[in-house]
Amino acid sequence: MVCEQDPLVRKIRELYEQISSLSSLKPSEDVNTLFTQLVVACIPPSLIDVTKLCKDIQDMRSKLIRLCGEAEGHLETHFSTILASHENPLCRLDIFPYYRNYLKLSQLEFDILTKHCPNTPNKVAFVGSGPLPLTSIVLASFHLKTTTFDNYDIDHMANSKAIQLVSSDPDLSQRLSFHTTDIINVTHALKEYDVIFLAALVGMDKDEKVKVIDHLAKYMNPGAILMLRSAHGARAFLYPVVDPCDIRGFEVLFEFHPTGEVINSVVIARKSPSDKHSTVQQPLGTMKLPDKFFDIEMFNPLLKHVNLMEELDIEEQLSSKSF
Repeated sequence: MVCEQDPLVRKIRELYEQISSLSSLKPSEDVNTLFTQLVVACIPPSLIDVTKLCKDIQDMRSKLIRLCGEAEGHLETHFSTILASHENPLCRLDIFPYYRNYLKLSQLEFDILTKHCPNTPNKVAFVGSGPLPLTSIVLASFHLKTTTFDNYDIDHMANSKAIQLVSSDPDLSQRLSFHTTDIINVTHALKEYDVIFLAALVGMDKDEKVKVIDHLAKYMNPGAILMLRSAHGARAFLYPVVDPCDIRGFEVLFEFHPTGEVINSVVIARKSPSDKHSTVQQPLGTMKLPDKFFDIEMFNPLLKHVNLMEELDIEEQLSSKSF
């Protein structure tokens, strides 16, 4: 059992105590510095298994993940407000310092998705979209150009800010909609989606995450795709872990654990043909990522989603889209 004597755990404990003592987690020099140090500490490959942490460290980890989520929310709100002050917000997305990370994350997840879902989805849901819904915006702008996106968030203010960002774009304002509700309260509408993305911080502990996944399994159409973000090793101090055995009612198709500067793991699963939840885990499918995929040194010090890949002519894609 891993406890405080482990040097990495001791370092993370020290950072947790400093972060938890801050008067605010809104963007500032102190906040940026501490979260950067936290990410740097958690990135190197580690044999730590968070399921084997002693109770005290488990409790600390749970609190730390929630602090990370709060800081991430403040960061998105801050930049969404700045963007909304411009006449054409979507022309200025590069103001957000980690916009390029979203371009790379979306390319990565799109390529994984198309390996297992060759048909372009007609309708997608993103659960936990927040005030700066860059994943939906980037996917809709560059990858899924005919797909409609329903974005769900429990925070009305977050959705209001998100609507401000897309309202000036005649295309995206028609294809991106925003709903203020807990996804647990959405039932039969879930059958409309070909693909559902679940944000990393929807369900900040195992019980909450499993509750959401079980709900999706109950109402999603058989054959529909679920895309989840997870964490592995010491990175699990930053984000909740999605264990494939907890994805009941789905066939897990592929699980990607990066070993470099990419923080989040990616899990893709397909809703099982039967409506009954299966407790038998399906074997993981094999999938060779193209040679273009590799981890590079670019991460967000405030823990933004940072699954990364090389640029792959993204500038060319950007130049072909006029907001």
